[in-house]
Amino acid sequence: MFSGIVEAAAKVVGLRREQDNLHLTLECDFADELHIDQSVAHNGVCLTVVELLPGNRYVVTAIRETLDRSNLGLLKEGDLVNVERSMKIDGRLDGHIVQGHVDCTAECIELEEANGSTYFKFRYAFEPALAAKGYVTVEKGSVTVNGVSLTVCDSESDSFRVAIIPYTMEHTNFCQIQPGTIVNLEFDIVGKYIARISALS
Repeated sequence: MFSGIVEAAAKVVGLRREQDNLHLTLECDFADELHIDQSVAHNGVCLTVVELLPGNRYVVTAIRETLDRSNLGLLKEGDLVNVERSMKIDGRLDGHIVQGHVDCTAECIELEEANGSTYFKFRYAFEPALAAKGYVTVEKGSVTVNGVSLTVCDSESDSFRVAIIPYTMEHTNFCQIQPGTIVNLEFDIVGKYIARISALS
């Protein structure tokens, strides 16, 4: 379980394909604190640490299902990946409840500077059946974009905007997002449960 408060932007330093799997080697300031089998969110995708390497590096593996649903298969060496370790049970929930289970990808279609902040607009494929299950955004609700917990504005059936403060731009991979960039989305789990209960009523 995660909060969507990104700890660092890790650098991709190695990519290795093995059958349908992709092994990612990342470099991160807190890598020396990790251990094998630990869960870490990568652009919002929960992956298990499988190897620790010298030089603040570690390895995780993404399987075909993960690659099909996320942007991890599009990564190149040198790209930045938003990383967050799992929540501590005695910690504050500063973002919102994030499972690390990416629902779909979206495309950045617009950037707008706004006197100190930046608005990003994202569009995703709208499917009525999935929308009925809670795979939607709502005005002032929560959404996770590349693992970052954000507040939705201008919610539409297939798009939404988020406002990014300078700190987030500097400390996450939002600094690399431009129109055409593909990002990972995780919709609010609370909304999914409400949609499911409503459908059963």
